[in-house]
Amino acid sequence: MKTALYTTAAIIALTAGSAQAQLVIEPGSDDRINWASLDEFKAAHSDLEGQSFNILGPWLGGDQELFQSVIAYFNEATGAQANYSGSDSFEQQIVIDSEAGSPPDVAVFPQPGLASDLAEKGFLRPLGEETAQWLTDNYAAGESWAALGTYAGPDGTEALYAFPYKADVKSLVWYVPENFEDAGYEIPETYEDLKALTEQIAEEGETPWCIGLGSGGATGWPATDWVEDLMLRTATPEDYDAWTTNAMPFNDPKVVAAIDEFGWFAKNPDFVAGGVGSVSATDFRESPAGLFDSPPACYLHRQASFITTFFPEGTVVGEDADFFYMPAPASGDLGQPVLGGGTMFAVLSDNPAAMAFVEFLKTPVAHEIWMAQQGFVTPYTGANVEAYDDPTVRRMGQILLDATVFRFDGSDLMPGAIGAGAFWTGMIDFVGGASAQDVADKIQASWASLN
Repeated sequence: MKTALYTTAAIIALTAGSAQAQLVIEPGSDDRINWASLDEFKAAHSDLEGQSFNILGPWLGGDQELFQSVIAYFNEATGAQANYSGSDSFEQQIVIDSEAGSPPDVAVFPQPGLASDLAEKGFLRPLGEETAQWLTDNYAAGESWAALGTYAGPDGTEALYAFPYKADVKSLVWYVPENFEDAGYEIPETYEDLKALTEQIAEEGETPWCIGLGSGGATGWPATDWVEDLMLRTATPEDYDAWTTNAMPFNDPKVVAAIDEFGWFAKNPDFVAGGVGSVSATDFRESPAGLFDSPPACYLHRQASFITTFFPEGTVVGEDADFFYMPAPASGDLGQPVLGGGTMFAVLSDNPAAMAFVEFLKTPVAHEIWMAQQGFVTPYTGANVEAYDDPTVRRMGQILLDATVFRFDGSDLMPGAIGAGAFWTGMIDFVGGASAQDVADKIQASWASLN
């Protein structure tokens, strides 16, 4: 039977630092949840009774409450006490605590690069070859996920140091179904179809895209997501990996081609609402507004799942607005690549309960409890997709399951001076009239100066 779910404000009766959080779904009461996996985990970890450990992560507010609702099942199964603390300055705090010799037992990293740095300094504990193989075998595009958590240790030997859990999908194109129906447009199935639809809309006197790169001091970052998605549709995953580490120079012809491909959309005055000049001037939070104008100012908008926060109040996703996967080339040579983000769990102590928590994250129930609430997608093929309480989120989860390649946001993998600096400003220069080659040369020069 499917239970009624409650608002997150009522989910947790006690904070993680106190005795025991309530369980949001009574074990055995919801047949979408794999309760047997919890029973099996409980039987294998009966020796943890009375132990405690700390988890530090970036989640606050609703996400913190949701994660604590998952922790409650670990605590109940083992008799141990996992205590979560969220920090809005996690990136700084985890470095300070680690270098001071007082790290948390478990850390939740929003960026693999920071986890990699701490692994190289010897602060993270290897999770073992068995766990690396488990990711390969049990996550869609599993080799991609295992590679995401594999870093060089202090002696240079690579090992799995971080376990991916809770993903974000960025390869999405948003549209208004009513507008598509009125105009007779169909959802493109290939990348070539997407470009053909763009041309068709323009030929019919309408404007295909709304694009906005404005973001205050971070202006330009939405364009980096575009280029990353296009790299995965014009070059191989191996090329993408080499690009994010600078093993492939930023001004390699393949990268220049991906930037130019973005220009095909963003630098054509017939393709962008407000003309090319509006691309940099429009704040990314305001850029989807044209989808909802009457008549529509645009028909398409590429952005990650969070953009729904900035849709007009009352917009129902799946009805008033919807999305489709940014399609791959028709040849199939590059598979079904998905660009996204996510969080990575790493162990920083010898506490056996902390290592057991990583084992808990391998259970379907650890995914399904959050799936049954809100804001969680997973590439875990062993989790029941029917556990998603929100059909929109279920579809995003299916995009992950259908992926043959997953790659993390490339700019987040690059040094901050590049991924959150020269890359941002370079894309503004590009939209402003600079050539892709000149922009790429300038970014590569900035990267070279870091060495």
